[in-house]
Amino acid sequence: QAGAIETLEKTLETFIPDAELKEVKRILYGKELKKLILPQKVVEAAQEREFDLQGYVFEAAPEQLRTPRIVRVGLIQNKIILPTDAPVLNQITALHKRVSEIVEVAAFCGVNIVCFQEAWTMPFAFCTREKEPWTEFAESAEDGFTTRFCQELAKKYNMVVVSPILERDEIHGGTLWNTAVVVSNTGQFLGKSRKNHIPRVGDFNESTYYMEGNTGHRVFQTQFGRIAVNICYGRHHPLNWFMYSINGAEIIFNPSATVGAVSEPMWSVEARNAAIANHCFTCAINRVGTEYFKNEFTSGNGKKAHHEFGHFYGSSYVAAPDGSRSPGLSRTHDGLLVAEIDLNLNRQTADKWNFKMTGRYDMYADELTKATQNDFKPNIIKE
Repeated sequence: QAGAIETLEKTLETFIPDAELKEVKRILYGKELKKLILPQKVVEAAQEREFDLQGYVFEAAPEQLRTPRIVRVGLIQNKIILPTDAPVLNQITALHKRVSEIVEVAAFCGVNIVCFQEAWTMPFAFCTREKEPWTEFAESAEDGFTTRFCQELAKKYNMVVVSPILERDEIHGGTLWNTAVVVSNTGQFLGKSRKNHIPRVGDFNESTYYMEGNTGHRVFQTQFGRIAVNICYGRHHPLNWFMYSINGAEIIFNPSATVGAVSEPMWSVEARNAAIANHCFTCAINRVGTEYFKNEFTSGNGKKAHHEFGHFYGSSYVAAPDGSRSPGLSRTHDGLLVAEIDLNLNRQTADKWNFKMTGRYDMYADELTKATQNDFKPNIIKE
C-alpha cells in the first residue's frame, strides 16, 4: 500500500535496536547530520498547516582563508488541492495559496533559496496524453501569472524562488516546454532552464506535450551561490548532472514527479550519487498523493485502462558531496525540508577525492565525438 510506510527512517527507527541503529544509519546515510533547531512558532505553524517539516545541517570544516558560506535551501513537496476536473484557474490559484502557506514557514526558517516540484501549478496530467484542458495550464515563463506570484514571494521574503512550470513560448509559435523559472531574491526574473531529457516510459510518455529542452546546462549566479535545475527525468542521465557541474553549479535542484512502481528503488541513489560524483549539493524533490483523472488512459503495455497511475511518494531529500544525505520527507504528506549547507564543503570534498582533477575529460570528449558518428566502430578487441 502506498501509505503503509510514512518514511523509511521511521520504519528503521521502529524496528532496529538502538545499539545498532546509529551504525545502520551511518552505512545508509553517511555521517550523522545535526538537526536544525527551529523556533517553536515555526514547528507549530507547520503542524497547523498540516505539512511535514524537517531541518538538517551540513557542516564543513573551518578554513584559514575562507569564511563559511552558509546557505539555507528549502524543498517543498505537495499534493494537488482541487479535483483534476475543477476549472483550470481555480486549480492554479488553490496551489498558489497552498504553496504560499508553506513558503511563509520557509521564510520563518531563514530559507534563502526555495524550489517547488515539477509542474507544480497543475496535476501531473501528462500521463493522459490529452491536450485539453491540460495545455491551458501553460504560462509565459517571463511574465505569466505564476512567475508574477513568485516575484512577489521573492521580494517579500528576500528569497530566490525556483518555479518549475509548463511554459508556453509565444515567441516561437506557442510552443510548450517543461521549464524551471528562476526568480532572484530581488524579485527579478533571472532566467529559465528547460528539461533536457523527456521520458517515453509508459504513462510518462511526455513528448505528447513538449520535446527535449534547448537551453543546455544553464547555471544561475544568485546572491546565495550558483544553482542549476535538472528537471525530473534528467536525474537518470549522469552526464546531465555532470554538465551542470562543469558549468559551475554548487547546488543542483531536481524537481520531479514520479511514482513508486516506476522509480522508488532508484530515487534515493541517483541524486546522492550525483552529489558525490560532481562535488556539489543536490536537492531531490518529488510530489505526493494520487491523482485521479475523469477519462481513462492506457500505458501501451496491454494492461487495463485506468484513471490514476500510482502514488507520488514524496521522500524529498538533500545530498552532499561527501556522501552524506538528509532523511527524506514524508511519503504521503505535504512537506518542507530545510537544509543549512556550507558550500565550502564542495571544494573540501573535491580536494580530498579529486574526481574533477582525475577525470579524463579530453579522452571522453574525443571518444564520445567518434561514438556519435555514423561510421563509429566500437573499440572491441577480438581474437
